[in-house]
Amino acid sequence: MAEPVFRYEKKESGRIVVMTLNRPERMNALNTGLANALADGWERFAADDEAWVAIVTGAGDRAFCAGMDLRERADLDTQGKTQQVKRRVIYPLAETLNLWKPTIAAINGYCLAGGWNIAQQCDIRIAAEHAEMGISETRWNVGAGWVHTLSRQLLLAHALEIALWGDKRITAQRAYEMGWVNRVVPKERLMDEAMDWARRMLYLGPRTVRNLKEIIYRGYHMSPLDGKAFAQALEDNIIGLEDTVEGPRAFSEGRKPVFKNR
Repeated sequence: MAEPVFRYEKKESGRIVVMTLNRPERMNALNTGLANALADGWERFAADDEAWVAIVTGAGDRAFCAGMDLRERADLDTQGKTQQVKRRVIYPLAETLNLWKPTIAAINGYCLAGGWNIAQQCDIRIAAEHAEMGISETRWNVGAGWVHTLSRQLLLAHALEIALWGDKRITAQRAYEMGWVNRVVPKERLMDEAMDWARRMLYLGPRTVRNLKEIIYRGYHMSPLDGKAFAQALEDNIIGLEDTVEGPRAFSEGRKPVFKNR
């Protein structure tokens, strides 16, 4: 039986989800089946109250994701079927799915074009030392409308460098220096590092984590006073919750809090 092109695994009593793009023979390129499976995976994670944090990565250590499968695209163009194929790509991920749970990209190799977009939609990016990254759409004259949010993650000059000069890739270290990657680690440490970040989330207040993510994402586009009012409304929605009582109580008792997301 053929390996599935996408794996969705739940760990740590279901609170951590690990999604794996599983086409290593094609550098985990996004054909229609894999693109749609990833979109389904994001929707499943967003709707799962038991799951608190997600990691997305690629199979093998050669590539995280090389972007759209251009061989499939060329075949569809030749057959005149490109417009008939329904390829689902969710962006901006957080706002589209109302997804305020934290997400982590574990970048285990080439992270190009649509692969960059997958990582761009995540909150935290951890890269293996050998990873190389870039937005290569200008090289092949294909679309990349998802770059419209890139300037909220990079300085404008860096965003333009990456998007317009698509004939070059940058190293993981360069991406770290730009502030786009949070941590660079040896490839054998990549998933351990990503899991360490994910496990830390299991001991933090889940509602406050989600509120702060939403405040940061939505507040980026708001005036200071509108942002203040929005943030205050979200802060007010945790008053009286069981977890909100548990946090200060645990502090006063000198122990770690036990949060239940309620």
